[in-house]
Amino acid sequence: MEYILLDSIHAPQDLKAMTIEDMKELSREIREFILTSLSQTGGHLASNLGVVELTIALHYVFDSPKDKMIWDVGHQTYIHKLLTGRKDKFDSLRKIGGLSGFPKRKESSHDVFETGHSSTSISAALGMARARDIKGQDDYHVIAIVGDGALTGGMAFEALNDAGHSKTNLIVILNDNEMSISHNVGALAGHLSKVRTSSEYDWVKKGMHSLLDKIPKLGKPIARGMELAKRSFKSLLVHGMIFEEMGFKYLGPIDGHNIGSLIKVMEQASKMEGPVFIHVATQKGKGYEFAEENPEFFHGVPPFILETGKTHSKGKVTFSTAFGDKLVELGQRDNRVVAITAAMPDSTGLLKFKDRFPNRFFDVGIAEQHAVTMAAGLASSGLKPYVAIYSTFLQRAYDQIVHDVCIQNLPVRFAIDRAGLVGEDGETHQGVFDISYLSHIPNMTIFSPKDIDELGQIMDYTLNHDGPVAIRYPKGSIELSNLPAKDSDKSFNPLEWEILVKGTDCSILSFGKMIEVAVDAAGILSELGINAQVINTRSIKPLDKLMLESISKNSTHWITLEDNVLTGGFGSAVNEYALCQGLDVDIMNLGIPDDFVAQGRVEELLELISLDAKGVAHRIYNFLKTDKENGYVHSFKTQA
Repeated sequence: MEYILLDSIHAPQDLKAMTIEDMKELSREIREFILTSLSQTGGHLASNLGVVELTIALHYVFDSPKDKMIWDVGHQTYIHKLLTGRKDKFDSLRKIGGLSGFPKRKESSHDVFETGHSSTSISAALGMARARDIKGQDDYHVIAIVGDGALTGGMAFEALNDAGHSKTNLIVILNDNEMSISHNVGALAGHLSKVRTSSEYDWVKKGMHSLLDKIPKLGKPIARGMELAKRSFKSLLVHGMIFEEMGFKYLGPIDGHNIGSLIKVMEQASKMEGPVFIHVATQKGKGYEFAEENPEFFHGVPPFILETGKTHSKGKVTFSTAFGDKLVELGQRDNRVVAITAAMPDSTGLLKFKDRFPNRFFDVGIAEQHAVTMAAGLASSGLKPYVAIYSTFLQRAYDQIVHDVCIQNLPVRFAIDRAGLVGEDGETHQGVFDISYLSHIPNMTIFSPKDIDELGQIMDYTLNHDGPVAIRYPKGSIELSNLPAKDSDKSFNPLEWEILVKGTDCSILSFGKMIEVAVDAAGILSELGINAQVINTRSIKPLDKLMLESISKNSTHWITLEDNVLTGGFGSAVNEYALCQGLDVDIMNLGIPDDFVAQGRVEELLELISLDAKGVAHRIYNFLKTDKENGYVHSFKTQA
């Protein structure tokens, strides 16, 4: 397939010689390329289709990397990557060693700041603008590109408030597509919708200036007076221009798919002094019928069939789906159950609950801090909130978990989705810190189910749990094989660990997704003549101390295996217990090393850091044979 204009772009400067008509054709080629490429690799589709013309206009008007462009969230930078010389690498997108799905400073000089979570770009841009001013370098622009969904995050408003007050030269471009991942909610979304559709203000402004220009002598003075009254007109006709009230010069709303209009307003903004706010209206999924109709589904997709929009997935029941189904069951059982999400009702499995109990469902937008403290308020009033947030996003609400939930010992239930390695989204999205940042907080209980059945059983328990509780579970599903049949007569207690595989030479203590690895590693060790015991440590906090005391009597070699960082993780808690009790055991901790894990398929990443079954078995074998530190292993012997 030929991309005549796109293939001619090796750097942003190549755009400068193009006409508007050329850039319209380039937009068509880019959409065709993105659709063809992502149908094979997967990735963030709808958001990138929506910013094609916006990105072209940015690189036409401004001079990257001299002019600094900071993209909020960053998943919409595929077109930016294409225009900055990375087209030939697109088949490696989100793969190990390939192009990141987000801005990466080590990848290109045009990626001036790394993003992955929302609402950060304006703060970073203001910092760069102030650094420019301090150093007396007034010859470049700083531009933050932020979505309307990201504006629901409080940090964005903190930055807008500071930037408007500062009078620093800064351009903020609002990409308003009425979406984050799901449809935006809240008062700001409503305000932006009114601004997008309000023609009254433009009509009055243009008509009044046209009339005054025709009045000799008096026309211009009156026009200047009218300019002073401009805010009053805006407030009256467009329901209050919040951005001008914060100190920005407001331009818009502009059609985000009209390259000529975009170029004109950006050139205007580049000549203005002080902070400027450009409001651009775009359509998420633009140019692909299936993405336009269902932008939420096409936000981030696996490889798909271009002609039909269908994915190749087999449709297995995921933890997210199972969590949502179970929560509906709990909601039917107890009318005090409420569900909270931060702009991700579909991804966290809550759509069924939303449909069944609309008055007990709350989507707060991209506002994790607010979600947690609101849940604390609900819990303090006798309700039973379940807060479903990805592991990587929940860390944004750490202070609220400590201060508003745990200090008061309120029964807020955290459903921590995408715990552990998530794969292709890379460093900013790997959920490998939650055990470390939750386990040291007093009053917190943490569970990690080994499969979907156990998730449901733990949720039953949490319904009446008196205190903060977190249930962490991975992306996708887990299919456990090679396990003995369950003892149906034994009652379920999530605070008690269970022996899944019996053995006498060592004990592997693991939970959640890593149970798969532990069981398979035990099978490999068995072929090497080593009988490894596998214990499902589903209660990460508190530890099952009775089980630890019991196994210490006949097992002197323990291996902790987790998909959390080693520092402050489950293994650290086991080490501390063994030391405090003076147990005569050798312990090896296996987990995520002290580094950020880049993108790639989860299976590839586990193999890369030797946390796949083969790697774990090899490391355990060496540990038992050599009894000393090996690679990422932390081994020590406690003294009785």
